[in-house]
Amino acid sequence: MYLGNSLNTVWMIIILLLVSLLLYLRYKDRRKPVVSVLREGEPYSISAMTSYVKDTLHQLTHSQLSDLGLHAEEYRRRLNKRSELRRALKGCVSGGVLDKIYVKDYLKGLLVSNLGLNESNINAAIPFDNRSELTSQDQFEIILFLYKLRHGQDGLSTLLETYDLARPRILSGYGEDSVYAVTAEDIDYIYELEQRQLAFEEKLEIVVQRIYQQYKGFSVIDEIRDQRIDGVSGGVSGVIHELEDPYQMSRHDVDLMSVGQDPERGPATGYESVWIFYRGISMHLGFLSFGSMLELKRVCQNIYKYNHPGQLSEASGYKVNEMKDGSRVVVVRPPFAESWAFFVRKFDLPKAALDQLVTGDGSELVIEMLKYLMKGSRITAITGAQGSGKTTLLMAMVGHIYASYTLRVQEMAFELHLRKLYNRRNILSFKETEHISGQAGLDLQKKTDGTVNILGEVASDEVASWMIQMSQVASLFTVFTHHAKTFNDLVQSLRNSLLKSGVFRQEHIAEQQVISSINFDIHLKKDASGNRYIERITECIPWDDNTGLQKGPSGKPYTARNIIEYQSGRYVAIASMSEQTIQAMTEQMQPEDAASFESFVQGGWGERYDT
Repeated sequence: MYLGNSLNTVWMIIILLLVSLLLYLRYKDRRKPVVSVLREGEPYSISAMTSYVKDTLHQLTHSQLSDLGLHAEEYRRRLNKRSELRRALKGCVSGGVLDKIYVKDYLKGLLVSNLGLNESNINAAIPFDNRSELTSQDQFEIILFLYKLRHGQDGLSTLLETYDLARPRILSGYGEDSVYAVTAEDIDYIYELEQRQLAFEEKLEIVVQRIYQQYKGFSVIDEIRDQRIDGVSGGVSGVIHELEDPYQMSRHDVDLMSVGQDPERGPATGYESVWIFYRGISMHLGFLSFGSMLELKRVCQNIYKYNHPGQLSEASGYKVNEMKDGSRVVVVRPPFAESWAFFVRKFDLPKAALDQLVTGDGSELVIEMLKYLMKGSRITAITGAQGSGKTTLLMAMVGHIYASYTLRVQEMAFELHLRKLYNRRNILSFKETEHISGQAGLDLQKKTDGTVNILGEVASDEVASWMIQMSQVASLFTVFTHHAKTFNDLVQSLRNSLLKSGVFRQEHIAEQQVISSINFDIHLKKDASGNRYIERITECIPWDDNTGLQKGPSGKPYTARNIIEYQSGRYVAIASMSEQTIQAMTEQMQPEDAASFESFVQGGWGERYDT
């Protein structure tokens, strides 16, 4: 009996020891760094390290910390660290620069500390020491890294200016006309001049960026998007979809693609489509490629996701949204568009000041005029082609509206960011959503105590018609942007919107409403070189039997009077403002501004002052 009890006790002790050992081994195993299976023979290639990073971060952010048997303090520390990592991984996909920096620093630690990436094996990722093996993308990313070290967010623009790449050129593969493009030959030439021996930390930064942009970033445009340029787009050129398979191409397709193509390189594919918007011009970065249509599609599916704007689908074939840094993004997909494509527009908030936007001879005249239009509460249209600078000018002009006025803003996507520029003012912005139309948003504004209404863009008939009504009764004055080329085009476009929306049925009555609602038109233009300027400032003078004013050209019930024009490279005062306008503006100004406005008019137009 005693022997049996002793044996049972021994077996229980053995079993307990085995269980304890298993638990200890499991605990030690979970404490070890998570290492993915790397490709045999190439553990430090970009693709292998990208796979490692994906697997490792997935396990780190989804593992059960409660299974590790941690003390309370250690558990809280790890939980906070994991939560911070999760937030950064989510934020960097939306364009958050600080989140991107955090994630890249985390990747550096994984690669160096856990994976053993060092100076002797980093060249397996990118052949830094063998120029003949570097691709055009490798060379460009090294060049951009060096320029970022010296110039920060102005690195890309400084590079373009240093080598005079932002000019039209006749290039092989682009046809016979001049184009704006940067080629692989340009990058190879620049790399030869700019290359230098890189330290390990510099190589690591470049490698980590490559891994990041393939994992969480926006592929080859990731660093470009962060630069201080006007915008970047992709998927807007090249052969698409089934035409990428040569066995699916008809003889007609082959003939079409041979027109204007480089016979040595053949047709460009739809994923060899990276374009930047710089100084008002579109420039093709012909040396960059997304690598596949799947990668381009991945970028399109991720780049618009900030603040959950809804799903991009076949039924909803486009999305307009803003990114975390304030950039505007538009994404389209088939069947609405012929291919997946995206368009990112950036707005330089720090430079949204009139004296930085309006430069050149006579710019003081224009700047003062714009200030007085806002202080004088004039209903003002800012017109011009896409990329001419309408939005940025509107941002700057808002700064000269009296601070006591409340501002209500209606946009298609939040891109004016007036609360960031003027954060101590009463400003509230609205935008269209899937369930709330622009018209409904404008209707609501009447109930929000708004003094001044700002319309980011009058782009639809219903918004145009409401803008006309609002400018007459719902607010002190309105400022808006429009794509009209001439003042007559602006009037006709708004008139037609009133007719199509059913507000008016007779054309001449609708036109009369428009011209009585618009005081001034500021028209922006960009020349062939991308230089932007204000082409004219036009006053609208309605014809009225009581005023005795004459009908305009062709019997129109208004006169479009250019008071300032851009002529031969300088701003010139042309005709003076009407007496009625000067009086109406003066009545809206504070006494000190009214006195300086009178001096401004006398000094700018002198004897042409219409008294």
